[in-house]
Amino acid sequence: MADAHNSHPSLVDGNALVAKSLAQADVAHMFGVVGIPVTAVATLAVALGIRFIAFHNEQSAGYAASAYGYLSGRPGIMLTVSGPGCVHGLAGLSNAAVNGWPMVMISGSCDQNDFGRGDFQELDQLEAVKPFSKFSAKATDIREIPNCVFQVIKHAYSGRPGGCYLDLPSDVLHQTITESEAEKLLIEAKNCGEEPVIETANPSEIAKAVSLLRKAERPLIVFGKGAAISRAEMELKKLVERTGIPFLPTPMGKGLLPDTHKLAATAARSLAIGKSDVALVVGARLNWLLHFGEPPKWSNDVKFILVDICKEEIEVRKPCLGLVGDAKEILEMINKEIDKNPFSLGQCHPWVEAISKKSKENVLKMEAQLAKDVVPFNFLTPMRIIRDAILEMGSPAPVLVSEGANTMDVGRAVLIQTEPRTRLDAGTWGTMGVGLGYCIAAAVASPERLVVAVEGDSGFGFSAMEVETLARYKLPVVVIVFNNGGVYGGDRRSSEEITGPYKDDPAPTSFVPGAAYHTIIEAFGGKGYIVKTPNELKSTLAESFSARKPAVINVIIDPYAGAESGRLQHKN
Repeated sequence: MADAHNSHPSLVDGNALVAKSLAQADVAHMFGVVGIPVTAVATLAVALGIRFIAFHNEQSAGYAASAYGYLSGRPGIMLTVSGPGCVHGLAGLSNAAVNGWPMVMISGSCDQNDFGRGDFQELDQLEAVKPFSKFSAKATDIREIPNCVFQVIKHAYSGRPGGCYLDLPSDVLHQTITESEAEKLLIEAKNCGEEPVIETANPSEIAKAVSLLRKAERPLIVFGKGAAISRAEMELKKLVERTGIPFLPTPMGKGLLPDTHKLAATAARSLAIGKSDVALVVGARLNWLLHFGEPPKWSNDVKFILVDICKEEIEVRKPCLGLVGDAKEILEMINKEIDKNPFSLGQCHPWVEAISKKSKENVLKMEAQLAKDVVPFNFLTPMRIIRDAILEMGSPAPVLVSEGANTMDVGRAVLIQTEPRTRLDAGTWGTMGVGLGYCIAAAVASPERLVVAVEGDSGFGFSAMEVETLARYKLPVVVIVFNNGGVYGGDRRSSEEITGPYKDDPAPTSFVPGAAYHTIIEAFGGKGYIVKTPNELKSTLAESFSARKPAVINVIIDPYAGAESGRLQHKN
């Protein structure tokens, strides 16, 4: 006689159905902090082949998920607990929203029957995420889980990418259905709905864009991380090298074409944007990073051709010509139009010569400063040594993560990007604290690459505990901390400012002088170094880069070497 228990159908609870849905949606990695009520979601996801990277802090996990979306082109998935966990995760969700990166934050929430009664970690989480989520869903019943999972993932990468949110009440996670019903729901959810149609420019608009470029005396091509996430580097290369038009990347657009390219205008940025008469801007917004496209940085009569996947963004900026569509597809259309009647400025064109001349002049000035070995270290000497060590690695180039005020500003000018999507920094929102989260995302998304973080000591402090995460997962990340004793460089107060009942307290910008940041990772089995001279730094970089193991290099910087607020002093 058959065992009576075998006659009962197998049951699947909400936790398992979430995990199955994520696996069916081809999710490969998740980032987060587990706890009530989502621990089982993470455990079951791992059992289905999804790698879960467990963090100490939802903020860093969110930054990791947002950067993973950018690097991989697939939405980064973050898992948080309810209430405070959701609130902490808003840092990452907002970062994804502002940068236009695909990400999904999944949070547990309190029992639906107890909402409004002061339940454990109770919060109206749909309302909390509203400013930063382009689409939110709440599974109010276990049968809604598969469709909700597929919907938030689809919305995260459709149109302009961004952050989406999925709410999972604890009672729904504990509900059960039969395995056969679960499989039916998964198939339905996976096959439900067509891919959204992305609006794209028409042929007459493309022809007008090419005509403007052809007739321009001083054309410029500007591109940003929107072109990077579109994987538009080959189309950009063809356009630049076919037409001979100089180009200018935004900070995170660097590497789509090598910084060393003969038509790169980065070292002549002021001339390029100040004198350009037609600027093709691809996947970059005319925001503060590009001086809003306005005088005095830009000329009064410059004509902008703005390529953006978001029609609303074009309408806000009011360019001479807006081309709505995916950057890669629009560039393909522009290249095909140029193929009909090719043109090229040529190396002897006055505009190309002017850009080249100014670039060479500015590079020579910078190299003259970089050539000096200054000890105690300023920012330039160690940055040059780091640049040279990274370039010596060749291809695949490391992913560079950079944050801080002076550290990021100097690094942007000195460090060289040669390959696409190998620079991550504070981004559109100027977010501090992204460093370790970005490092972990890069190591997971691009396992073939070493990850090198160049961090100010203030930026490092936001997420320093995540060096344990580096060590736990044995990630090939080398974190270089520029230690100048505080925010901008320790105590910068005048004698008149040191007054009042708490005058003997450290300055608001000061940290413990000579802090032994390198010892933090040693507590978890990683390798720590402290360096004060050029030779020490060179040997340390050679050793740590070769080892490809978690390491922290504590570089002692003169506390008076930097400037308050870096290059944004006018805003402080």
